[in-house]
Amino acid sequence: MTHTLRLAAGSLVVGFIVLALKALAWRMTGSVALLSDALESTVNVATAVAALIAIRIAARPADANHPYGHHKAEFFSAVLEGVMIIVAALLILREAYHGLLAPRALEAPLEGLLVNGLASVINGGWCWTLIRRGRALRSPALVADGWHLFSDVVSSIGVTFGVLIAIVTGWAILDPALACLVALNILWSGWKVMTQSLSGLLDEAVDDEMLGRIRGLISAEATGALEAHDLRTRHAGRATFVEFHLVVPGAMTVSDAHDICDRIEKAIKAEVEGAVITIHVEPEAKAKQHGVVVL
Repeated sequence: MTHTLRLAAGSLVVGFIVLALKALAWRMTGSVALLSDALESTVNVATAVAALIAIRIAARPADANHPYGHHKAEFFSAVLEGVMIIVAALLILREAYHGLLAPRALEAPLEGLLVNGLASVINGGWCWTLIRRGRALRSPALVADGWHLFSDVVSSIGVTFGVLIAIVTGWAILDPALACLVALNILWSGWKVMTQSLSGLLDEAVDDEMLGRIRGLISAEATGALEAHDLRTRHAGRATFVEFHLVVPGAMTVSDAHDICDRIEKAIKAEVEGAVITIHVEPEAKAKQHGVVVL
């Protein structure tokens, strides 16, 4: 099992533990706000399952039907996660609406908050792990899962303070009102996860900093070539596709042109993990003199 798969499996285990603790906190208190927290955790479990499946699919090697690999499977998982976050927020709004119509006093609130706080501590540590390791492993599914858990942690902190205020003031209506705010925060989180994932599905190019590094490597390693043009990049999960045309002197042998391509590929792969490089070699008559990397 790869490190990415182990992290995805760990998310599932952590999700079940946190869900159990938050459900217990809700049962102890009857708080609508704590119920909203527990409902979000059900989404955590569901999306952890989706991420685990997507990562397993993305790890499959290229085949006849998928010659470019299965990397984008993780983006589908992240989009699904965004949709499920939004669904959870709508469910919370429904519960909050009923709570606003008939607010009620909380039972055993301090004990319930302690249990909920323990769940938040576990979630906080795990979301930090997922974001940090997900970025290092170039896994959109893990990063999306980590940011979702982070929004859960923020919501839980807000819920804790809000319920404490409701206890101190005796204003029971604060509990469902707080649940509404939690739902709106979750909606925003789901929207961000969806838009970020959709950009990957639409073959978004690498950022300007990475593009500059790739251009610099081509320029440094293309000694003997005349120019490189039509540089294009795109992300697909942990893979980064790099394509460009390399113009060489017409009298250059195929072997010499191939050596230049090998140098460029080696340099880019050393700098960009998971790089998949395609270089189209052209004679000097194909020089464009615009959009050029090497002159």
